[in-house]
Amino acid sequence: MYGRTSGEQVMEQIKIQYLDDTIERLRYIDGKSDWIDLRAAKEVKLCAGEFKLIPLGVAMQLPAGYEAHIVPRSSTYKNFGIIQTNHTGIIDHSYCGPNDWWYMPAYALRDTVIYKNDRICQFRIVENQPQLVFDEVKQLDGTDRGGIGSTGVK
Repeated sequence: MYGRTSGEQVMEQIKIQYLDDTIERLRYIDGKSDWIDLRAAKEVKLCAGEFKLIPLGVAMQLPAGYEAHIVPRSSTYKNFGIIQTNHTGIIDHSYCGPNDWWYMPAYALRDTVIYKNDRICQFRIVENQPQLVFDEVKQLDGTDRGGIGSTGVK
């Protein structure tokens, strides 16, 4: 985040609560990305076709005007055979009470075990979308790209 006029980077402080002292603390991974990995907060066994909420061991108080986006890591399906059922989890700044813990809603496509502190998803914090006004028109006047799937396969 950058200051409105100076271009200086402004760091936001975020209150975070961990479920217990054995949860690995959040950190950026080797400067590779501005996404932060989230880990399972306990061992979870899932059978193929089973759904569970996997606790992530953290609760946060985000600044007003911000939200967290939670998505699976690129290796989550390969490593654990699970998918995140809501595909992207959105946590707004009002989800910050004493029982507002973060979870990953997971569906297993094969039998699997996820161990405590396994990295299963990731998040980033983004500014809320500005208020929009929709201007209804009869037809759009941009260049026609050919509809969905028009960019080909190669």
